[in-house]
Amino acid sequence: MRILNDILESINTIEVIGNTAIPITSITFDSRNIIAGCLFIAIKGTQTDGHDYIETTIAAGATAIVSETIQKKQFKNITFVKVNDTSYALGIIASNFYNNPSSKLKLVGVTGTNGKTTIATLLYNLIQKLGYKAGLMSTIRNYIGDEPIDATHTTPDAIQINKLLKQMIDKGCEYCFMEVSSHAIHQQRISGLKFTGAIFTNITHDHLDYHETFAEYIKAKKKFFDNLKPESFAIINNDDKNGKIMVQNTKARVKKYAIQSAADFKAKIIESHFEGSLLKIDNADLWTYFIGKFNAYNLLATYACCSMFGFEKNKILTAISEMKPVEGRFETFRSQNEITAIVDYAHTPDALLNVLNAINQIRNADQDLITIVGAGGDRDKTKRPDMAKIASQNSSKVILTSDNPRSEDPNAIIEDMKAGIDQENNKKVLAITDRKEGIRTACLLAKKGDIILIAGKGHETYQEINGIKHHFDDREIIKQIFNELYN
Repeated sequence: MRILNDILESINTIEVIGNTAIPITSITFDSRNIIAGCLFIAIKGTQTDGHDYIETTIAAGATAIVSETIQKKQFKNITFVKVNDTSYALGIIASNFYNNPSSKLKLVGVTGTNGKTTIATLLYNLIQKLGYKAGLMSTIRNYIGDEPIDATHTTPDAIQINKLLKQMIDKGCEYCFMEVSSHAIHQQRISGLKFTGAIFTNITHDHLDYHETFAEYIKAKKKFFDNLKPESFAIINNDDKNGKIMVQNTKARVKKYAIQSAADFKAKIIESHFEGSLLKIDNADLWTYFIGKFNAYNLLATYACCSMFGFEKNKILTAISEMKPVEGRFETFRSQNEITAIVDYAHTPDALLNVLNAINQIRNADQDLITIVGAGGDRDKTKRPDMAKIASQNSSKVILTSDNPRSEDPNAIIEDMKAGIDQENNKKVLAITDRKEGIRTACLLAKKGDIILIAGKGHETYQEINGIKHHFDDREIIKQIFNELYN
């Protein structure tokens, strides 16, 4: 329980009606979660407006309201606080309610189109290997020390973030690593947080269904770095032209990592195999289980961040050499007759190209690459033909199939994808709507030594169709089919 006055600290209030010295039992922006003595923050969402539910929340027991308008109707013993932007205020309120947990540990945010999950997870695992307790907020799941907590969003809402951070501190965590999505930045879910550091991976085609233009997408990412404090550090991928844009107006200390250009932290790929890669990082040779240039960037960003924390070079590199790929990210499976299947989350054109390039740099001329790929429904339609084009240009055979069709007709999604395939490559493309049958067909087409890439869903354990999530795990399916066909 906190006093409203304390919860409103650092909030620029426009008008206050009522008593701010009252106790507050909980905070929420969801009118369904009201309890007696609650503070309700009215948020204008994409689907509903919390201002429409103010009277409902008061009837349910809310004693204080933060909103962008003041109710004309008078309510006895209810405190109203008017602010300019409730979405921004929510983050500060949540931080204050949970006693500003982000200031009590080292919080690092990872943003960019690709690599967020891998880098955040690598950092979490590495810090734990070095003997320090850490927390993680990622697409796959959240962790408080060793305790897993299922994740529902890439970046949770401001209340969930601060509640998790408070739990991390209570359990002795000294570090926390979190994915910071463009949606979260735009919706101000990270307002009120104190970041020790921020990492920028890259920007490629994604989320234009939400941001509408590529410029708006970049602007959302840049805002994260604009708001960093002078005592923070910002680590950018110097091989991505947007890296410099990210830190144009930042007050943070800027460090760069790169493979192709001059930077503070450098890496070079010496050898690549399906079993792993030999890298040179900071002039030291490193064998790793990770494969592909994109993973070299991920490992380099991880190394750079830990270096900024002051950890010894050899300790960082030793820990990196012991780590395994993140689940659903270039995760490999081998059949009895030596067919290699790779399950990867690649769901953007750039991510798909990165994975295909990594495979093609390793496979022999007599090894076929069969790619299974789809595209999500109710999401950015403009990337669908690009995904199919990239797959057909860089694979021996392609099977277009369902991903998460959501409310769309999966066959219509596949037709959108087909538009990107030229006549020359069309003959090597099949369309099989049922994803499991698509995977089975790939296995039947593959000969000894061939490679199957199952792209798009990675770690996901469901397929969303017409609002219902059905259990579906690419990794389970490939193991099952391998067992049925080859054991």
